[in-house]
Amino acid sequence: MPVEHAAWDVEMAGSARFTWEYDDGRDRLLALYQKGKDKQWDAQKRIDWDLEVDPYDVLGVPDQSLAIYETPIWRRMSDAERKEVRRHQASWQFSQFLHGEQGAMICSARIVESVPDLDSKFYAATQTMDEARHAELYARFLQEKIGLVYPINAQLKALLDDTLSDSRWDMPYLGMQVLIEGLALAAFGVIRDITTKPLPKQILAYVMQDEARHVAFGRMALRDYYKQLSDAELREREQFVIEGCYLMRDRIRGRDVWENLGLSRAEVDETMRVTDESAYLKTFRHLLFSRIVPCVKDIGLWSDRLQRAYVDMGVFEMAGQDLDALMRQDEEIAEKIDERRFAAEESERKAEVAETIAQAD
Repeated sequence: MPVEHAAWDVEMAGSARFTWEYDDGRDRLLALYQKGKDKQWDAQKRIDWDLEVDPYDVLGVPDQSLAIYETPIWRRMSDAERKEVRRHQASWQFSQFLHGEQGAMICSARIVESVPDLDSKFYAATQTMDEARHAELYARFLQEKIGLVYPINAQLKALLDDTLSDSRWDMPYLGMQVLIEGLALAAFGVIRDITTKPLPKQILAYVMQDEARHVAFGRMALRDYYKQLSDAELREREQFVIEGCYLMRDRIRGRDVWENLGLSRAEVDETMRVTDESAYLKTFRHLLFSRIVPCVKDIGLWSDRLQRAYVDMGVFEMAGQDLDALMRQDEEIAEKIDERRFAAEESERKAEVAETIAQAD
């Protein structure tokens, strides 16, 4: 990562709110807080870091997933250049995951500081720890397994800037819990389901187990609060969502990857055109909104104007997704990975014991 991209300061506004109302709070949020405490884990121990990763084939997916596959640019490339494309594409993707997780850590700490009710402060404190763990493991994966880290993408940076610089306490929820976390969950899920490599599958499944709770937290808090807002206040939030969703849609184009690989301006422009027309990436972009659209509808931001924006993006039908079912699926997949891993380890341990006994006999 270039040194000029090593830090970024965001001016933040708003108040730090204390509350002296130490009553029992809302049962749903307190139950989620308890689950957040129960589900803490150590990224150094739960992840099998001994698994090898080929930095030139991180996910084990076919080259058809690359937007420039079989284009004139792709056909001109040597095998070595194509390997670098795969490496840089994977690095860029996981680097944005890393930066998003640090953004989520700062936003959840901001929620602890600014949200008025204590039960939300409790849960956001557990989320801050979750996000620190996610940033830790993505940083280690990039540094040790890929060996390359990209700066933060311009669209993600713009949305984080808007989210953190707004003085209203609900905006970190809306920007992070609904938009950034919702898109990240969908992206993690697509990659988790298509990768044939065990280490990235582990990482994504375990992170998703946490992130599903975070999105549920945002839904609970905002659904209650937005019932109290005026039409004018709701329109302001809807405009933020519309602008944020367009930013997130454009985020996956990855122009900086192609510029960094040394393509000319004309070749980069051609690559962007191919990317926009790629059937694979159109499907991927479509799936990215499977968590955002139903969540926006659930929290009460569902005016005609917002619906028209989702029609324009081609993701309106995602409003019918069952978020609770998706969250249960995320939990089950992570648990099944654990079961398979621990069963294999137990089998190996028994085999070692049997071999030791046989040698003693």
